[in-house]
Amino acid sequence: MIFRCKDPAENDSQGCFFMECFYFRTDPENSSALQQESIYDSQIRICTNTTRRECISVFYRMLREYTKFICDRTFFMRMEEAVMKKKIIFAALALSLACSGMLVQAAQLPEPGENGIITAESWREMYPEIVASFDANNDNNYRISYIEEDPYITNLYEGYGFAIDYTSAVGHTYCLEDVYNTERPHALANCLTCKTPDFTKMVNDIGEEVYSYDFQETYGSMVESVGCYSCHENKVPEENNLSVTHSYITMALGEEYDGIAPEILACGQCHIEYYFDPETKATRMPHSDIATMGPEATLAYFDEMDFADWTQESTGTRMLKAQHPEMETYLSGSFHAKMGLTCADCHMGESTSEAGVTYVNHYWRSPLENADLLETCAQCHKDTDMKEKVQAIQDEITARESEVGHALSDLKDGLAEAVAAGSYTDDQLDEIRKIYRSAQWYWDYCYVENSEGAHNSAFARECLDKSEELIGEGVAKLEALEA
Repeated sequence: MIFRCKDPAENDSQGCFFMECFYFRTDPENSSALQQESIYDSQIRICTNTTRRECISVFYRMLREYTKFICDRTFFMRMEEAVMKKKIIFAALALSLACSGMLVQAAQLPEPGENGIITAESWREMYPEIVASFDANNDNNYRISYIEEDPYITNLYEGYGFAIDYTSAVGHTYCLEDVYNTERPHALANCLTCKTPDFTKMVNDIGEEVYSYDFQETYGSMVESVGCYSCHENKVPEENNLSVTHSYITMALGEEYDGIAPEILACGQCHIEYYFDPETKATRMPHSDIATMGPEATLAYFDEMDFADWTQESTGTRMLKAQHPEMETYLSGSFHAKMGLTCADCHMGESTSEAGVTYVNHYWRSPLENADLLETCAQCHKDTDMKEKVQAIQDEITARESEVGHALSDLKDGLAEAVAAGSYTDDQLDEIRKIYRSAQWYWDYCYVENSEGAHNSAFARECLDKSEELIGEGVAKLEALEA
């Protein structure tokens, strides 16, 4: 691909000039010969008063047309569209500034606040469109009580905070507020792990001892909910900088870290299964690579270290509580993950302002609520009604969660009755407790994953099927005790 200035004689009366893009491909009959193809609508107009942001925007628009021109040709090349963009964007941006004859000085960074964080509000003057889209997360404030929707979960979570308060996820801008207001107990500061970049920077600056600080005292110094620093640190967003600011994910993944797309890791550093180290109280991930991310390997990890989130009083079972394993679910064989699509591809996308500025939309929501993203889906799904398709998957998985969850609740009640009877040995009960713990883990792994099957429907079915299988084993063991 070649970017070049057109003949200076063609500059217009305002001192602006045009650039055009050419795509060169190999002649199939002569591999040493190149054939030139001009890209449709590939000229852009650059003026001496063009701002840096406007310059980048128009060049990015050209890049999108270039990748569309290439990727529309075949299905497989379309899979690589995101990868192709990444490879050419930096060269294109640098060339755009050089060819325009403008010496643009690096933008002055806003001043960090008292915690060393440049807040989203501080970036507003430089990136008004991006910050405005970020502000739209405030509109996502409708909360659903899962306890009211699925009362049986209070039985399954008996003795744990989620039996007291468990509501649906809302906009990221509410994370800090919600963790403070929840009725679930939070004695230590580690509950702030993914709720505010202020805490993240505190851990990175001071060390893991911060995790064991008092929650109330630490909360008082927190300023911002999830913000720009969470995924970019204090870097200029337009330079396509993505950061994993949480050290536990780099510690856990090791060499596998570079094998996962930054656009997945940036989100996955919080949208994962995690636990608190029993001794240090530090946040940890229970796996070391993609192969060990699934529920089976994670369960084995917890079993080996004899870990439990809590002990359920009525059953005497050392229980596990899954968190929100979105990254693990997506990377566990999802078709779209195999295509190379990332979290950002489906939950962000590009938008264009009324002034014609193209920017990455930071309103994180379902792609079903984003008309621009639905058009992207149509490249492969054609005339499929995506809202209807995804809703059907979510209805199916939600119904199965309820069916399996009720059966799991019945198993729990049967085990509690056996414990209360006092007629059985610990060895007899422990065998059933182990089955119950595992069955609850597989069910919970699906129940708490926020896509309700949309991220990986086959994987969700596998988790629920495994839970149901284990429930059957547990019921059979209970019946054998009573016989």
